[in-house]
Amino acid sequence: MVVMVKIILTVFLGFLLVGCGDGHYRYPCQDPLNWEKAECKPPICTANGACPEDLTDIKKEESNG
Repeated sequence: MVVMVKIILTVFLGFLLVGCGDGHYRYPCQDPLNWEKAECKPPICTANGACPEDLTDIKKEESNG
Protein backbone atom coordinates (compact mmCIF):
# COMPACT_ATOMS: atom_id res chain seq x y z
CA MET A 1 0.00 0.00 0.00
CA VAL A 2 2.78 2.44 0.89
CA VAL A 3 4.63 1.58 -2.31
CA MET A 4 1.52 2.29 -4.37
CA VAL A 5 1.08 5.70 -2.72
CA LYS A 6 4.75 6.54 -3.44
CA ILE A 7 4.35 5.57 -7.09
CA ILE A 8 1.18 7.64 -7.49
CA LEU A 9 2.78 10.61 -5.74
CA THR A 10 5.89 10.37 -7.93
CA VAL A 11 3.84 10.26 -11.12
CA PHE A 12 1.70 13.18 -9.95
CA LEU A 13 4.74 15.31 -9.07
CA GLY A 14 6.31 14.40 -12.41
CA PHE A 15 3.29 15.79 -14.24
CA LEU A 16 3.51 19.00 -12.21
CA LEU A 17 7.16 19.49 -13.14
CA VAL A 18 6.45 19.09 -16.85
CA GLY A 19 4.64 22.43 -16.78
CA CYS A 20 7.61 24.36 -15.36
CA GLY A 21 9.46 24.99 -18.61
CA ASP A 22 6.81 26.81 -20.62
CA GLY A 23 9.17 29.16 -22.47
CA HIS A 24 8.15 32.40 -20.78
CA TYR A 25 10.68 34.93 -19.58
CA ARG A 26 10.65 36.27 -16.05
CA TYR A 27 11.32 39.81 -17.23
CA PRO A 28 10.07 41.24 -20.56
CA CYS A 29 13.51 42.54 -21.52
CA GLN A 30 15.01 39.03 -21.30
CA ASP A 31 13.05 38.12 -24.41
CA PRO A 32 15.09 38.95 -27.54
CA LEU A 33 11.86 39.94 -29.32
CA ASN A 34 11.49 42.88 -26.90
CA TRP A 35 15.06 44.23 -27.09
CA GLU A 36 14.11 46.94 -29.59
CA LYS A 37 11.22 48.26 -27.48
CA ALA A 38 11.65 51.57 -25.67
CA GLU A 39 11.31 50.05 -22.20
CA CYS A 40 14.27 47.76 -22.92
CA LYS A 41 16.61 50.55 -24.00
CA PRO A 42 18.53 53.06 -21.89
CA PRO A 43 17.76 55.36 -20.16
CA ILE A 44 14.39 53.78 -19.35
CA CYS A 45 15.73 50.32 -18.48
CA THR A 46 18.74 51.54 -16.50
CA ALA A 47 16.56 52.98 -13.73
CA ASN A 48 15.43 49.55 -12.58
CA GLY A 49 18.25 47.39 -13.99
CA ALA A 50 16.02 45.77 -16.59
CA CYS A 51 18.23 46.29 -19.64
CA PRO A 52 18.91 43.15 -21.69
CA GLU A 53 22.60 43.50 -20.81
CA ASP A 54 21.68 43.36 -17.11
CA LEU A 55 19.36 40.37 -17.43
CA THR A 56 21.27 38.17 -19.89
CA ASP A 57 24.83 37.16 -20.71
CA ILE A 58 25.05 39.34 -23.81
CA LYS A 59 27.81 41.92 -24.01
CA LYS A 60 27.42 45.45 -25.26
CA GLU A 61 28.87 45.92 -28.71
CA GLU A 62 31.89 48.17 -28.63
CA SER A 63 32.20 50.69 -31.41
CA ASN A 64 35.61 50.99 -33.04
CA GLY A 65 35.36 54.43 -34.04
